[in-house]
Amino acid sequence: MADTPACPQCGMANTYPDGATLVCADCGHEWVEGEAGDALCVRDTHGNVLANGDTVVVIKDLKVKGSSIPLKQGTVIRNIRLVEGDEEHIEGHSEKIKGLVLKTCFLRKA
Repeated sequence: MADTPACPQCGMANTYPDGATLVCADCGHEWVEGEAGDALCVRDTHGNVLANGDTVVVIKDLKVKGSSIPLKQGTVIRNIRLVEGDEEHIEGHSEKIKGLVLKTCFLRKA
């Protein structure tokens, strides 16, 4: 058990080999060792893993640069895109403001 790597999706160390693949007992993710490489793991404020196309909710009121309209707490951002090489930011659109880049520490997965 000590020689198996941590899960690339959730980061937990509770993994085990199953034939040629490795399996995470916590989240059920399966992968081939060495295949995960430099996988980008973007997490929301509660530690949930975010992926392209997810829906997130703003957890506090935010001022938006270049706009007089603030993002209110509870605003839903649908169909997010992850920023390449950056674990702290996502891109998305709200109903009123297009082209947002938001920090993941102000978001939770819906």
